[in-house]
Amino acid sequence: MIGIMITRTESGIIQSFEISGHALFADRGKDIVCAGVSAVSVGAINAVHELTGITPDLEHRADGFLRCVVPEDLPEDTNEKIQLILEAMAVSLRSIEEQYGKHIQITFKKQEVE
Repeated sequence: MIGIMITRTESGIIQSFEISGHALFADRGKDIVCAGVSAVSVGAINAVHELTGITPDLEHRADGFLRCVVPEDLPEDTNEKIQLILEAMAVSLRSIEEQYGKHIQITFKKQEVE
């Protein structure tokens, strides 16, 4: 199963997301759930970079793990653009979850205050 954790600040802003695991919906290379999640998440990261010039802090591993952390203290207009992109990503991922819930689970959590 693909696990997705979307972390929000106390004010509801998406601060980061992590994706791990494999859908196991079909054989490798034919798994439309994995392909959909990959396309939506990587597309969102690419859109953030292309449309705002901001490169989030990224960690990606061959085992299916992806972590994306939005930098703090961005100008308000830049952060608004990033949030719109990430909220659109969350909507798309929820759509995949609605169709293929046995293979993907999204959870939301509040950012831990240090």
